[in-house]
Amino acid sequence: MNSSLPNYELLDFGGGRKLERFGEWVLDRPAPGADKPVARPDLWKSATARYEGSRTTEGDWLPAAKKWRVASGEFRVHIADDKQFQLLLSALPSGQVGVFPEQLESWEWVAKQVLKLAKPQAAIKILNLFAYTGGSTLAAACAGAEVTHVDAAKGMVARARENAAASGLADAPIRWIVEDAVKFCEREVKRGNYYDAVILDPPTYGHGPKGEAWSIKRDLLPLLSLCRELTVGRLKFALCTCHTPGIDAPELSAYLSEGIFGHCGQPPRTGTLFLETVDGRKLPSGIFARWPG
Repeated sequence: MNSSLPNYELLDFGGGRKLERFGEWVLDRPAPGADKPVARPDLWKSATARYEGSRTTEGDWLPAAKKWRVASGEFRVHIADDKQFQLLLSALPSGQVGVFPEQLESWEWVAKQVLKLAKPQAAIKILNLFAYTGGSTLAAACAGAEVTHVDAAKGMVARARENAAASGLADAPIRWIVEDAVKFCEREVKRGNYYDAVILDPPTYGHGPKGEAWSIKRDLLPLLSLCRELTVGRLKFALCTCHTPGIDAPELSAYLSEGIFGHCGQPPRTGTLFLETVDGRKLPSGIFARWPG
């Protein structure tokens, strides 16, 4: 259990699944990176619920979420000194619960960058694309940044706003945007708006609010090129995380380097996002590329 996530514990993993504790819930969910046998088969009998189905389409919670979700609540995230925020837990049809523990290091890194750059006279302006339930947004906001939070799903933006309110950040300088990421960035370029940093967690495939199709292999590099235009001459940091099978850390680094910096050879730092059991076993849960390292 990570001390920065007192409500969370990765109990076990294996056979393509993971067993996690979120507060009072113990959940059995798919985990593509869990390709070894389970280590603690006895623990799996304690699961509150098991999710059956692909994480990219609607599946089913067994038993149905309405029978056990009453135990949900606020999930505390401590990121730096006295900086913390709350994320609301709920059982979503996708198999997610609104909290992504593998992103803790990313949230801590974002807050550290903001605190390092903070100036009383001007807050750092951050663009957060594919922002989901707002972990990176709230990490940046509680550290003092102005954030533009963009996600194509109206429900996810509504949840992120609820998370902000639960965190005491309802009045923080956050713009909440329900929009396709590419279209929004194209409009921001035309408006002449600029940012000091950009954060992205793009899905493999997706759709905008008006049916705009997204494919990471086709669309990530053009989107990063738009981000370069939006941060030209003032970029302080950039972070891209990814969970797409077939894209490894060197490839993600190449996307970020070419898209944000062109061919000037700025090498991002790359690595793997992990979840870790109390006995030190690590479950790969995505990759990251960030600059500066």
